[in-house]
Amino acid sequence: MKIDVLTLFPGMFVGPLDESIIKRAREKGILDLQIHNLRDWTHDRHKTVDDRPFGGGPGMVLKPEPLFEAVEALKQPKTRVILMSPSGRPLTQAVAHEIAGCEHLLLIAGSYEGFDERVRQHLADDDLSIGDYVLTNGALPVMVIIDVVTRLLPGALGDDESAKEESFSQGLLEYPHYTRPADFRGLKVPEILLSGHHAEIAKWRHEQALERTRLKRPDLLEQKKKDDL
Repeated sequence: MKIDVLTLFPGMFVGPLDESIIKRAREKGILDLQIHNLRDWTHDRHKTVDDRPFGGGPGMVLKPEPLFEAVEALKQPKTRVILMSPSGRPLTQAVAHEIAGCEHLLLIAGSYEGFDERVRQHLADDDLSIGDYVLTNGALPVMVIIDVVTRLLPGALGDDESAKEESFSQGLLEYPHYTRPADFRGLKVPEILLSGHHAEIAKWRHEQALERTRLKRPDLLEQKKKDDL
């Protein structure tokens, strides 16, 4: 997959994208990731990317000119252009699977009071939100998108089966995990996990996942019921 990022703060991406799974995916050639400074598509000596909103109000709004020029320069025939926006559709594991199937993502990190609406209406293919809260700018949400998607790329994880067992992959929270020692300070691993009966272990894990989801995220169970209809 190829991912291009448009941001006003390219320095924020130094470090997080050079570690762990993302680093290995880049080294293996699984992920081609490039970070671009939106100001490179401005034409005044101040490199202006924002202006006051028509109609008044607080803050500044990202101008359409540099965004349109940047996207037109970076876009390819199969590019999906995605804005990071609090008003976007929520990022879920299902959405992650959807966009992980794209050949090229162009992720745009917002800032200030947001984008000129013409960018959303006529330039972007999608807009996503990582949660119902406000961040200083869209750099962190972009990093979240990159991380979530990279994990789903074939070969990015040491074991591709791992992604199938994680929370949300089956519409449920993940079951509890245990490792050695079997008895730690009197806290013992459930006997079923030591039994070697794989069918019973799978049944126990599914029951635990259901119970954990019921207690912590009942909304996921409701959504799963709707999806199964």
